[in-house]
Order: sequence, then C-alpha cells, then structure tokens
Amino acid sequence: MTLRCRIPLGRYWALLARYLRPRLGWVGALAVLLFCAVGLQLVSPQIMRRFIDGAGDTSVPLEELLVIALVFVGVALARQILDLSSTYAGRRLAWQATNELREDLTLHCLCLDMSFHNEHTPGQMIERIDGDVAGLASFLSRFVLLAIGNLTMLTGTLIVFTVEDWRLGVIMAVYAALTLLALSRQQQVALPYWLSARAAAADLFGFLAERLSGTVDIRALGAVPHVMRRLYHFTGQRLAREQKASLVNMRFGLILMGSYAIGQVLVVAAGYYLFGEAGVTLGTVAMLVYYLDLLHRPLTQLTQQMEEFEQAGASLGRVTELLQERSVIRTADPTSLPGGSLTLQLSGVCFAYGEDPVLEDLSFDVQAGRVLGLLGRTGSGKTTITRLLSRLYDPQQGFVRLGGVELTRLEPEALRSRISVVSQNAQLLSGTVRDSLTLFDPTHPDSTIMDVIRDVGMGAWFDGLPAGLDTRLEGDGGGLSAGQAQLLTLARAFLADPGLVILDEASSRLDPATEARIEHAVDRLLRGRTGIVIAHRLTTVQRVDDILILEDGRVEEWGSRAALASDPSSRFAGLLKTGLEGVLK
Repeated sequence: MTLRCRIPLGRYWALLARYLRPRLGWVGALAVLLFCAVGLQLVSPQIMRRFIDGAGDTSVPLEELLVIALVFVGVALARQILDLSSTYAGRRLAWQATNELREDLTLHCLCLDMSFHNEHTPGQMIERIDGDVAGLASFLSRFVLLAIGNLTMLTGTLIVFTVEDWRLGVIMAVYAALTLLALSRQQQVALPYWLSARAAAADLFGFLAERLSGTVDIRALGAVPHVMRRLYHFTGQRLAREQKASLVNMRFGLILMGSYAIGQVLVVAAGYYLFGEAGVTLGTVAMLVYYLDLLHRPLTQLTQQMEEFEQAGASLGRVTELLQERSVIRTADPTSLPGGSLTLQLSGVCFAYGEDPVLEDLSFDVQAGRVLGLLGRTGSGKTTITRLLSRLYDPQQGFVRLGGVELTRLEPEALRSRISVVSQNAQLLSGTVRDSLTLFDPTHPDSTIMDVIRDVGMGAWFDGLPAGLDTRLEGDGGGLSAGQAQLLTLARAFLADPGLVILDEASSRLDPATEARIEHAVDRLLRGRTGIVIAHRLTTVQRVDDILILEDGRVEEWGSRAALASDPSSRFAGLLKTGLEGVLK
C-alpha cells in the first residue's frame, strides 16, 4: 500500500479554489477567528508571568493583581468564544462546500451512460459520493488555515524561548523537530492500517445499502441466513482491521506522552538553571512551562493534519477519477424534434453488451400516430430497443431516427422529454403527489395535474386524499396499490405530452378489474401519439396497428396486425392460435 500521497498539489488548490471561492467571506471570517485565537494563546502566558511575579513582589498593589487576573480570565473567555465561533464557521463552510461537491458528483453520475452504471454497484456510488466527500470535509474547510495557525503557534513559542535565552531556543527547536519527525514516522506506519480499516467499512456499508434495498426479495426467497452470514463476515473483517489499526495507533499516544515528558524535563531543567544563574523570575519559569504546552499542541495537530492530508489525497483521487469518467454518448450538431407524434426509423442497427450481439442488422419503421406491437422471447432484444430509443446507449452500427432526426443529433435530456416509458414496475418518488407526477417540475399548473388524474380514472382516489396534491407519498410505492401506482405513472406520461410512448406490458401484473381501468387509460394515452407496446398478452396487441416479432435480435416478422392475423402462414397468426402468453416468455 502506498504510504505517501501522490496527488499533485495543483489538484488540491483547484479543489479549494472551485468550492471555496464562492464562500470567501466565510473563509476570511474563519481565518480572522483562528489567528485571533492563536494570538490570545501566545499572550496568555505573558499575563500569567506578570501575575506570578506581581504576587511575589510585596510592592505591587492588590488592585493591580486583581486587574491582571481579570485580564487573564477575560482572555481565556475570549479564547473559548473564538474557538466556538471558529468551529461553527468551519463546520458551516465544510457542509456548504461538501454538499455542493456531492451535488456535482450526483449530477455527473446521472449524466453518465448505462455502461458506467452497469460496472458500478449502488453501494460503490454511495461510498464515492458520500464517504469520499466526507473525507474531504476537513480539508475543504479548515485544513490550510489550521496548518498555518499551528505553524504560527509553533514559530511564536520558539521565538519566545529564544528571546528568553538563545540556548533554550536552540534546544526547543531541536526538540520540536525530533518530536515532529517521530510522530510523522509513526503516522506513516499507522496510515495503511487505517486505510485498510476504512476500506473494510466501505465494503460493509456498500453491502448494507444493496441488501437493504432488496429486503422484500431477500425475505421472500428465504435468503436471510445467507445475508446474515455475509454481514458477520463484513463486520468481522472491519473489527479485525480496526483492532490492528488501534493497536498500532497506541504507539502514537506513547510517543506523545514520552515526548511531552522529555519536554517537561528540558524546560524545568532550563528554568532551574536560568533561575539560579541568569536571575530570571519565578513567573518566567512558569511561563516557559506553559509555553511547552503551547509548543506540544501544534506538533500533535500538525502530525494529525498530515494524516488528514493523506486521507484527503486518497479521497480526492477517487473523486477526481469519478469526475473524469465521460459518457460514451456524444451529441454532434445538436438539433430539436418537431412537435406532435413522431415517426420512428431504425436502419441496420447492431448492438452488443460486450462481445455478445443483442441486435443484428435490425431495420423497421413506425409512421407517426401508429402503434407498433413488439413481440419476442426473453432476450430477443425488446428492452434493448427501448434503451436505444431513450439514448441510454447508442448503436454500434446503423442509426435510429425519431421525427426524421438521427438520435445522435439530439441531446439526451431533450430527447427524453419527448419520450415516455411506462414499464411493469411503477417508480414513485418520496414526496407529494404533485412531486411524483411532475418530477419536481414547477411549470405544470395544479389544474392540469388534477385534470390528468381524472382522465386516467383516479378521480375518486384523489378526492379522498387528505391534502390533495400536497399529500405525501412515502417510501417505495408510496403506500399505494400496484394498480394505483401504475395509473399514476400513466398520469405522469400524460403530463409529459410525449411524441412517442413506450409501454412495457404496463398491466401484466394486475387483477382483471384494475387491468381494465389501466387499459382504458392506455388507450387515451396512445390516442394521437406514436406508440410501441411490448406485449405478452392477446388483449394488449389488439390495440396495435402493426406487429414486429423479434428473434435473436433480428426481425422475424413485421407487418400490419390485421394482415398478419388474416394470413394463416404468418408467425403472428400461429401465436394467436396458441396464445401469446407463455410462448414469448
């Protein structure tokens, strides 16, 4: 494992400039607070010396001692206020900067094509977007200022020692250098163990995120014992690594205690010598001991900040790697789609996930306003066609045109705004009914939303909602039945007013009564629009105008539904006789 950070310094400064420039006011306030706190810490021992020397001098009035004591207490209180204020400013700065970085990473990942998401699990993405960004929080908010503040404190204390006696200044400078070197060496030894422990924690959290999202299936399939065994494995792995890291880190504490003890011996011995030989006051000796504490504190913090710097380097490397990922989907000479229903044309389309071809030399077209029934066995390429139409992928050969425009000339966001895909699995969002239907788009007026809800046959359901469109739907499915959820996804498609509608057997998992309501809503949705219906049931293909049967990624049969149904030699006519369901699965 690499012990030293290999990230170029330019990347650190680029990150700081990008996320701290909009917050220079808070950065400036934090800098003022930190350096004021450093100044007060350096001043406090001087006040203490004045008090001790005054207490030993009978000529100093009691009132003067009282004033000095009050000043010392006031400085201590001011330090506490400054520490509290700097902590608040630092935390606020960290949260603002890291939240913006999380937003940028999330948006970047959402804009990447499906080939990227197929290679990375949700748990890995959570760890990248949340875990690694959290590792950068201290670096983004306080690292540079704290490092400069500690260096200032270290320099200031060494200057005080030197002013009192140059020999003491040399001794304490050597002591500080040796202590810093020893702590740095120990930090280098401990760092790989902590990195290994954090990697085990990332594996554990990734495992939990993926398994919790599949709780229903895990319980239904009786896989709970297996999941628990895997959980014990990951937790045991994390425990073992953190125990090793903690044992190694104990030496860090021993070095701290040992170096502090050595420092005390040096300062006390020097104070005794100066008190007897140079005639320094007792208050000066006490001040030197106090400054030893001030000297030791930045040594410890600088070492810890070196570790934070290395951790930030590891996190920054992974974040930078993620930001450098680029979608393979490119848009050349971008244009827009015409309004209304859209024509569709595929010509010579070839596509493969890896090496195994899924679509081979696929060509067909759908005229505007017509509905195509897409049939085929599992694995024949039906779902792949819908992914190509949404530009989740681009074909490796051939082209796809929508509304006469090749898809490679359409920005994915603009294209998807004109296409609605309704699948068997209704995806609802946690939020209000309005949010789930509009996908948080505020441009849809409430009157239009309510009209659409009634158009899909959910008027009675809507009238029973306690807060109307502001009723919250929480969790997966929003507490709705499968039929209600499917009707809401159809209402969402109505609101989008697409030119192409893709239906992936939207009613295949529902009871007959609910299915009839959804079929009625589907008929209204397809009216005046181009449609593709992936079908497994006879009732579904009765509404389509044309039929396309896929076999191993190729067109086996394609033509008018009426013509194919009346041709006894056609494959479609044979399917009608035997029944579509079960044959095409």
